[in-house]
Amino acid sequence: MGQTLAEKIISEHAGKDVRAGELVIARVDVAAVQDGTGPLTVQEFKKLGKEKLNNPERTILFIDHASPSPRKELSNTHTVLRDFAKEYGAVLSDVGAGVCHQRLIETFVNPGEILVGADSHTCTSGALGAFATGMGSTDIAVAMALGKTWLKVPATFKIEVNGKFKEGICSKDLMLHLIGMIGADGATYKALEFCGDTIENMEMSERFTLANMAVEAGAKAGLFTADEKTKEYLKSRGREDKFRSIKADTDAVYERVIKINAEDVPHTVSCPHTVDNTKTVDELADIKVNQVFVGTCTNGRIEDLRIVAGILKGKKVNPDVRMLICPASKDIYLQALDEGLITTFVEANAAILPPGCGPCVGVHAGTLADGEVCLATQNRNFQGRMGNVEGFIYLSSPYVAAYTAINGYISAK
Repeated sequence: MGQTLAEKIISEHAGKDVRAGELVIARVDVAAVQDGTGPLTVQEFKKLGKEKLNNPERTILFIDHASPSPRKELSNTHTVLRDFAKEYGAVLSDVGAGVCHQRLIETFVNPGEILVGADSHTCTSGALGAFATGMGSTDIAVAMALGKTWLKVPATFKIEVNGKFKEGICSKDLMLHLIGMIGADGATYKALEFCGDTIENMEMSERFTLANMAVEAGAKAGLFTADEKTKEYLKSRGREDKFRSIKADTDAVYERVIKINAEDVPHTVSCPHTVDNTKTVDELADIKVNQVFVGTCTNGRIEDLRIVAGILKGKKVNPDVRMLICPASKDIYLQALDEGLITTFVEANAAILPPGCGPCVGVHAGTLADGEVCLATQNRNFQGRMGNVEGFIYLSSPYVAAYTAINGYISAK
């Protein structure tokens, strides 16, 4: 009996063949925290009495959620991470470098590896053919100290997507469509394994979006075959030597198989206050917005910014709308500058934020007023997500976000 991608990767790190449902101890390749979860990890690590990290070169501390710091209390937590990095030799990704999940795929994670991070969207790196998953701060402290962790091997849902998207449809629409189908808890503690000719032809940026939002269906991880697209991406990041082909066995056993025809996927939007509360754009044409936010670990990549700039070129953001754009990393920001995208945004009256999580996490930069409506390319829209429980958040693709910013209401043309 063959193995799924999750079973195969975990088997290599557990030193034995494993199957869904087994409890195992597995070797960890990369451990990561961010400024919201990291201080507790540091505290718990020090309680263990360890004098050094198991693998300091692959222990990454990110300051990205409240970045730059909006108040002294958060500045003090940043200092905790900076001091720990200096004392123990961990890698520090400081203010302006970008969102942890984008930085991890750009620099730190490779096919076939296990990444554990104290952030639920750690699953983004699964698009590289890695088993990447979020865990609690104390679990990460142990992984940093020992270089291993324990987990239950997840059963896998096979998500098979075939066909071509209609014009303007992308992987964000697909993922919102899928979550609308199965529910926000429809894949709790499962691995989502994406395949089909639509996925094979998909650029890495779109695969990252799918992997990123796997947890929004409750999944433990989102995984993809490491193929030529993966190899080309690693080459573009100077890591071609880290490529290895990894794919599920043809006779792997899946708990569930979900088949989707790409041509049937519409412009999809998640409505307040849950990601699985989905509707088509056509059903929401009467929804006026106060703010449009483009960015985050979900859709803040250069490909996303190109889509938005292409639509905004020569146009202006609606005078009743604030448009905020936040590149997911410093490298993306620099590329957007080089390609003239930032000029297009500024000329359209959009505001540019420094690389990081920006308004998504709700602690600074773009907090909503009472009753205000924001359409965002982020991954979550629960009540209070953008800093105000009286705000209303809709989630969409960059394509829909751009047209909405111009028109002042949710639209895709």
